[in-house]
Amino acid sequence: MQRLKYQIKNIRGDKMCIMTFLLPVIVGIAINFLSGISLQSIGEISFGTVKNDLPSEAAEWLQSIGNISEYENVSELKEEINDPSTQTIGVLNSENEIHILVSGDELELYKTAGGILTNLYDNRLNKADYVKNIIPVHSSDGGFKSILIAITLVTAMFMGCTFNTMNIIGEKEDGVAFINKILPMTARTYIAQKTILGFIGGFLSTVITALICIRIDIRQLIPLIFLIVLSAYIAALIGLFIGYFSSGLMVGIVYIKIVMIMFLAPPIVFYLMIPAGSILHSLSYLIPSSAAFYGIMDLLNGQTNTLGLNIVILLIHSILLSCLYLFLHTRRLKQ
Repeated sequence: MQRLKYQIKNIRGDKMCIMTFLLPVIVGIAINFLSGISLQSIGEISFGTVKNDLPSEAAEWLQSIGNISEYENVSELKEEINDPSTQTIGVLNSENEIHILVSGDELELYKTAGGILTNLYDNRLNKADYVKNIIPVHSSDGGFKSILIAITLVTAMFMGCTFNTMNIIGEKEDGVAFINKILPMTARTYIAQKTILGFIGGFLSTVITALICIRIDIRQLIPLIFLIVLSAYIAALIGLFIGYFSSGLMVGIVYIKIVMIMFLAPPIVFYLMIPAGSILHSLSYLIPSSAAFYGIMDLLNGQTNTLGLNIVILLIHSILLSCLYLFLHTRRLKQ
């Protein structure tokens, strides 16, 4: 217990550790003020018209499929269309028919839309029969906001890695590491003491961030705790590995940045681009943060199909990493 107090006191004076602890909490507070961001409006087509030029029926039809901006005259409209930074499609009234104006440098999507817009307008009344299926939303935290929350929580889980790395490197530079080698302390005791420090930091940072960011049912509380506990423990173990292989502070910081990128980027890419159930998606579980990210997304989306699998995979990672570090530390003591 006395050694743990000493390590906490040592970490308390490290500005980098304090920043890594507070950063996810601050981001969580910022996310909490977001009202649900939707990317739908970003993909909507922008139309430009001259004021009072289009019939009301045509204006209402355009409004139903995109955004309309009105301009004082045709010159202003053409200037807006020719602006390289815009993707505006010009629409003018020509003998009770719409006439399309494009600059020619638009994205392929807008070129295609401009080319078929007249035909779509002419056939707007020829509506085919179709069946509507309304899919209920299981969670209020959808889309982009859910991904932001998951990224923030996974980042908070990673904080324990920074704590342990900086602590071990600090002991190496201060000479405390040489004292640890001659103390009557088993390898398991040493690993437990070092892991607890990073685990506490990562666990507290994640819990505080989760309380700020998300609102879940009481039934989802236990799975969330399992995800946080296992992920924080794995991050603490990874910090032990980085401290073990780092020869100095700058080397340790570089390792932390590399591991953080590997910890955060692949799960996001695989989640957004690789279909679930594919071989590549299964291979992503080789990175422990993938299971944590997928599990958090399942909780936010109200899904429980793969939640148990994600927890089991995190448990397997924690056991394997614990055994590997115990082997490395024991071999170093023997040498």
